[in-house]
Amino acid sequence: MLFRRDKQIMPTPEEALAGRPDALPVQDRHLVLGTPLEGPYPEGFKTAMFGLGCFWGAERFYWQLDGVYTTAVGYAGGYTPNPYYEEVCTGRTGHNEVVFVVFDPDVVSYEDLLAVFWEVHDPTQFMRQHNDIGTQYRSEIYVYDEAQRAAALASRDKYQGLLNDAGYGEIATTVVDAPVFYFAEEYHQQYLHRNPGGYCNHGVCQVSYA
Repeated sequence: MLFRRDKQIMPTPEEALAGRPDALPVQDRHLVLGTPLEGPYPEGFKTAMFGLGCFWGAERFYWQLDGVYTTAVGYAGGYTPNPYYEEVCTGRTGHNEVVFVVFDPDVVSYEDLLAVFWEVHDPTQFMRQHNDIGTQYRSEIYVYDEAQRAAALASRDKYQGLLNDAGYGEIATTVVDAPVFYFAEEYHQQYLHRNPGGYCNHGVCQVSYA
């Protein structure tokens, strides 16, 4: 049963929806890049994952970067296995809307990906991005190894200093180990390519990361 709750409060594991054992089907190819969404990926390529508000607009910023092999949107950081979008929107899965990125580190650096993360959303907002309110819109960096953790934390400190100089508030972004990534439904993948002019609340840069 789905019921209303404060969507800015994370559910406990006991409160989370049960989910299901079977994963959603995943489309074969990226609609823009033409690359597979699922691995295996080319040898030497790295993965990254970010939560920065509604994943529709966020994904586009990453697929536009040179050196990015593929991107996908999905759900992560919660308790419900293989959730549906409608379930995530209730606030009872604990999941965040995230962008998964596979990149060639010889062409684009992890810090380049972090720069996009900081610049295209408001990391000072807690459990929301502008009019999108709820735990699914939280600002979070998911790291796959200690090198990514160190880079993410250093970038957060750097950007906080830049925000302080510009008179903005404290960053709410958390840096955590990368959890299981669940692919979102096909109609969410490369949403703004499917729907030019579709909803996007990203792109307002408070302060440049450079």
